[in-house]
Amino acid sequence: MRHLERLFVTLNGAAVILLLAGMAGVVGTNVALRYLTNNSLPWADEAARYMMIWMTFVGAGLALRGGMHVAITNLQDSLPKPAQRLLRGLIVLLLLVFFGFMVWVSWQYMQRMQYQKTPALRLSFKYIYAAMPIGFGLLILHLLLIARPFIGAGHYKSHGHETDAMPGGANG
Repeated sequence: MRHLERLFVTLNGAAVILLLAGMAGVVGTNVALRYLTNNSLPWADEAARYMMIWMTFVGAGLALRGGMHVAITNLQDSLPKPAQRLLRGLIVLLLLVFFGFMVWVSWQYMQRMQYQKTPALRLSFKYIYAAMPIGFGLLILHLLLIARPFIGAGHYKSHGHETDAMPGGANG
């Protein structure tokens, strides 16, 4: 199971890196063409924008896993240990409900947008808005993978290194 989790995290990180590299490549090429030939790619800004949207949603689970989302831990820190575990369990449950709701809502929105086309690339907006249900689905998977150690101790191991990261929050 640990091997599958490491593979999942590695593939998720690779997807973010590929999207960032693609975005940098498109923007860099467009800038070079603009200065060297006085022409630019008419679709470059749009493609870079859509890659950034995908990168944001695909990378959100990795940020959750790394404790990079904003949090205020004053309440948790002031509680006794059993109450802290209870509060962390409630936080995980609320996040799972919210992420699940967002998968459902964003899936519906994606379906409604399937007939509209992007201005320059002429892609169905369905492919752009698919980043939302996929991103929230990835958030659910990441949260489920770190939930037990997070609820029990307030931290979890990521890639074999001990961290004090918290879902939905920075270190406390």
